[in-house]
Amino acid sequence: MSVDDAGPLRHGRSMTTTKLDLAGLKCPLPALKTRKALKTLPPGDRLEVLCTDPLSVIDIPNLIRETGDKVEITERSQGRIVFLIEKAMGSAEKTNA
Repeated sequence: MSVDDAGPLRHGRSMTTTKLDLAGLKCPLPALKTRKALKTLPPGDRLEVLCTDPLSVIDIPNLIRETGDKVEITERSQGRIVFLIEKAMGSAEKTNA
């Protein structure tokens, strides 16, 4: 059997997107609450995070660099920043000792 004969891959469940509204919270709360929410997600799921704190454009990407997940800013206007984070397969978060 070749790779071409294998057919489409099937996953046991579909990806879900969880929304997290952190509007009005100031640094460091958006990053802390995002970290906590990511810990509860299974790999492959997405977390959509709404922030109003301008520092979140620095803090949340730095957090995601630590966790190994994927992030993109999907919206950035004067008072609103939306991140879409995908939980990585086998994401290994570093612990600060």
